[in-house]
Amino acid sequence: MSETRETAMIPERAFRWTRREFVGALATAAGCLPGCGGHQHGGDGRHVRIGGHPWVYAAKLPGNDVTPALEQIFADMAYAGLDGIELMATALRPDDAVARIRALSEKHGLPVIGASFGGNMWDRAKHAEIIGDARLVVPRLAQLGGRTLGTSVGAAKGQKTVEQLDAQAECVKAIMDICAKNGVVLNLHNHTYEVKDGMRDLLGTLERVQEAKLGPDLNWLLRAGVDPVTFIERFGARIVFLHLRDQKADGRWSEAIGEGDMDYRAIGRALERIHFSGEAVIELAHERDFAPTRPLRESFRISREFVRETLGF
Repeated sequence: MSETRETAMIPERAFRWTRREFVGALATAAGCLPGCGGHQHGGDGRHVRIGGHPWVYAAKLPGNDVTPALEQIFADMAYAGLDGIELMATALRPDDAVARIRALSEKHGLPVIGASFGGNMWDRAKHAEIIGDARLVVPRLAQLGGRTLGTSVGAAKGQKTVEQLDAQAECVKAIMDICAKNGVVLNLHNHTYEVKDGMRDLLGTLERVQEAKLGPDLNWLLRAGVDPVTFIERFGARIVFLHLRDQKADGRWSEAIGEGDMDYRAIGRALERIHFSGEAVIELAHERDFAPTRPLRESFRISREFVRETLGF
């Protein structure tokens, strides 16, 4: 944040289930009994897996590299009852990443859902570096069973020019090709810069990459002045992934989802209307001057319970 492999080379891990995945499969066959693990069902039978993203740990680590904290992250997210983890690309770069992460995944019964990835894709001078990183990271993600790549295109100073948007789209397409060869689906993950100014940046990418899927961060939408419900209804079937977070009326992040003032009940109704059946992750974030009142694992647990009770997943 190089290497390639053919799609047909399915990793051995793909044929082994963790305890959590096995329980989830049994629950699916039984109609997902209340309180079951694995995939959760919406009121219309949709299957939505709720994982966690480790940004709140990365924010306090040098270079935002979660590698030194992976043991704690896996343990905390398993404790919280999450169904999987979306890694950060930093965790996939070390030479021993696949072996270490696979061991943690199996130890804690926590599948790898996908990974977040990004770079200044609008800058052609960065393309070789970014695409080379994708050639390293994406096959490793696939070996771990991950099937989504939440991709951020990078912020520029001021609005991007037409030429920069063209370059950005070219880079996204190159990474999509790498993903396709590895059975991974790229989704465009937004911060505020993609969706402010009438969503100029995001719409510029979608105009050029019409097949692109979306993985919106609902809280960043709100912070950019975009109504999450309107966004969900507008883009519907393009949305295959979600990042969930909450904030209070004063704009500061809440310690856990459900302790803020975002209207997640309205969001849940919008997701039901579009028949959302992708995956979602809880991505907690705290202001720099915030002093947590409890361990992070408890905030993830509270958030997970709120999502289940409010969204039905």
